[in-house]
Amino acid sequence: MGDKGYRKPSLTADAVATRESPDGKQVLLIIRGRNPWKGFLAFPGGFVEYGEDPEDAVIRELEEETGILGESPSILMVKGDPSRDPRGHIVSIFYRVSVDPNSEPIAGDDAAAAEWKYLTQIKDSEIAADHLDVIELLRD
Repeated sequence: MGDKGYRKPSLTADAVATRESPDGKQVLLIIRGRNPWKGFLAFPGGFVEYGEDPEDAVIRELEEETGILGESPSILMVKGDPSRDPRGHIVSIFYRVSVDPNSEPIAGDDAAAAEWKYLTQIKDSEIAADHLDVIELLRD
């Protein structure tokens, strides 16, 4: 069966990793090294390759962008508004991913930087796209 000419959105998978510290909850974020949203904070993630399971993609992207190994992805949120990304209709699956809380990120791939950030110290204006919706969910 062919695709019958249906247009399809692209799919991305983003990793949401948190850790607890004496001073509060931290979340693993990257600083985007490319447009759109170059210089803004975002969750590590990227496009799912054709034939790739999104759960495998989120683990791959997490490692590529932060050097951190993740496991046990579970869906936290899905964002799919057709106008959410200037590159076109992109649906993003945000997965909660387990990581070693002592892992120290090293930026790679298209991440300009990668770091653990305290949820209380993240300014809403620093966050790329609609990733703020996930940050707000984590703050609750």
